[in-house]
Amino acid sequence: MNKGLALLFAVLGTLLLAGVSYAIALGSVWLVLLFAVLSVTFIGFGFIIKAKLRKRSER
Repeated sequence: MNKGLALLFAVLGTLLLAGVSYAIALGSVWLVLLFAVLSVTFIGFGFIIKAKLRKRSER
């Protein structure tokens, strides 16, 4: 994974996790659940992309 793409995933993942903490501070259960699901999904998607790019470069 190139550095720009890795930085994008790192920054957006961090912002989504910050959204979870902000939603906790607001006391909104629905926002906490939304940001938590989005965070896990986005971070998991980053790992999938990384694995596919690594597999492609090994060929």
